[in-house]
Amino acid sequence: MSYKIGLVGKPSVGKSTFFNAATMNDVPEGAYPFTTIDPAVGEAYVRVDCAAPEFDEECTPNVGFCEDGTRFVPTKLVDVAGLVPGAHEGRGLGNQFLTDLNEADVLVHVVDFSGTTDLEGEPVEDHDPREDIDFLEGELDMWYLEVLEKGIERYESGYDGEDDEIEVELAEQMSAFRINKDEIKREILSLDLELDPATWDETDREDLARAIRTETKPMVIAANKMDTPEAQENYEAITSDPDYEHLTVVPVSAHAEKALKKADEQGAVDYRPGDGEFDIVGDVSGDQREGLEAIEGFVAEYDGTGVQRALETALFDELGMVPVFPGGANGLGNERGEVLPDCFLLPEGSTAEDFAYHIHSDLGEGFLHGIDCRSNRQVGANTRLDARDVIDIVSTN
Repeated sequence: MSYKIGLVGKPSVGKSTFFNAATMNDVPEGAYPFTTIDPAVGEAYVRVDCAAPEFDEECTPNVGFCEDGTRFVPTKLVDVAGLVPGAHEGRGLGNQFLTDLNEADVLVHVVDFSGTTDLEGEPVEDHDPREDIDFLEGELDMWYLEVLEKGIERYESGYDGEDDEIEVELAEQMSAFRINKDEIKREILSLDLELDPATWDETDREDLARAIRTETKPMVIAANKMDTPEAQENYEAITSDPDYEHLTVVPVSAHAEKALKKADEQGAVDYRPGDGEFDIVGDVSGDQREGLEAIEGFVAEYDGTGVQRALETALFDELGMVPVFPGGANGLGNERGEVLPDCFLLPEGSTAEDFAYHIHSDLGEGFLHGIDCRSNRQVGANTRLDARDVIDIVSTN
């Protein structure tokens, strides 16, 4: 299973630049609304400490790459187009936006923290980025509320002729959001609501829609254009505002990340994505050196450009994914002599048997036990796996 990070944001905030910087694709960029019309899908990477050095081995990845003990594991990044106020009502590219958005497992909301674009993506001065954060959450909440209301109507009308509990009806109505009846029930009870929608007022319904949204669409704020003084001032104000304590905000300069990756490809700098430093190693002009030195000051202050950190915060912290390496019958290698060729990302709490099914259904169906390659001890089907475990699966298949 490949997990998708959805990149969202109003027009002209640098979202396409972020996407290009993360994937080194070439989608159109421009300072006007709807530069991107269709969702672009690319391969980005998240960093994992490789397990091979612990075994005095050098890994041979099938996908991604490994550099100085850091494994770059691929993940899907989707640049979702069409976010404007009223998207949930179909305004702009609203219907397409919501459809594409629902394919994402976790969201990175790119916000122009310099405050130079309004809610429509038009150039302005002194725009408060909090309005962008609020309006995206509001659009999503209204979208979820509309779906929730339809589920309540089905329940109250006895649409299917079944005497179902409310959580069953809502789970069926909201199945596209990948939430089940037990999770719905937990969200209802967490708000101290009764399992009877007749007792819910308008605020209760809005609160429940918001709770389900935050559960099924976790989000990270990418505070873009942080290489400007205005953005830095806004960052300090917003991260100290108690109304925004529920959000994780990562300082980002997508422009800096893209510039460094291009300079690295050209041999001008030695840069590893996500690092808080780089070396100028090639012949560069005076203007180029001045630009690189400005970027150098930014990445030193914020320990990187923030692009990698935003992706990793979304996948590991918000979505709770756990990287696990499959071992081999002869330790780390397989019959082809490859060493730790794969690194899979699993949901937190996954077991050894879950891991077997994740690799291939045949392995899961014939699962006997796993072997922890560090301790060389057997692990049972229900053994929960930790980050960076190296597990050999023993199966009848």
